[in-house]
Amino acid sequence: MRSFITALQFLTRLHICDLPDLTAEDFGRSTRYFPLVGLVLGILQCLIAWLLIAFMGWTPFTTAVLLLVPLALTGGLHADGFMDTMDGLLSCRDRARMLEIMKDSRVGSYGVLALISLLLLEWGMLQTMQPMTAWLAVFTMPIIGRMAMVLAVGCFPYARPEGMGKIFAEMAGRDTIAFAFFCTLLVLVPCGPMALLALSAGLCFAMLWCHHAAVKLGGLTGDVYGATELMTEGVALFVLMLVSHAGWSLHLLWK
Repeated sequence: MRSFITALQFLTRLHICDLPDLTAEDFGRSTRYFPLVGLVLGILQCLIAWLLIAFMGWTPFTTAVLLLVPLALTGGLHADGFMDTMDGLLSCRDRARMLEIMKDSRVGSYGVLALISLLLLEWGMLQTMQPMTAWLAVFTMPIIGRMAMVLAVGCFPYARPEGMGKIFAEMAGRDTIAFAFFCTLLVLVPCGPMALLALSAGLCFAMLWCHHAAVKLGGLTGDVYGATELMTEGVALFVLMLVSHAGWSLHLLWK
């Protein structure tokens, strides 16, 4: 329970209790519980979606709020990593300079434009969905995204000699990945084949993206972990949108 609460309070703004004397090992052991943190976020987002749809209907305002809710629940943690990563990789500099740019606390134009573009695309995808599919999306996206983070942490080397992300990377072995994947399947299998398809596509994307980033940077960083989570959520949403539209089109053709 201590490891799960550590993961929850590290990855989100949800504070349950004080955990004194946390060690590097505590943070490292918490990695396996990342998908369960996604489950908590997914449940909260579904409840908020239900309230919004009940009072406002399925409107552009509703979908906009649903995209802002994860930022509020996480304190923009992954969005910050995504922007820093885009600033570094899109600068097309050498490895050392890209890592230096990513470490800078200031956000550059590449990062801002990338985040705005991602949010606009996700808003458009959500807006074209039926409410039931959107509910599935807001529930599964945080789970799939955090499973992708576990793969990024456990399957790729860390790029810097030190840093917060290195604590996670050093303690995430095969057992961590296996446990996290088991938890992910346990939650998503009852959601049906659409959720499993989104999971498969999301994790395939995450591995390709992390390989690309690792080649560029000589490994991954905490910022890349955050970027992996956010981008994998976008891929999962895109797959759910495609499948839902394909099903709707087939329904119309059959009629």
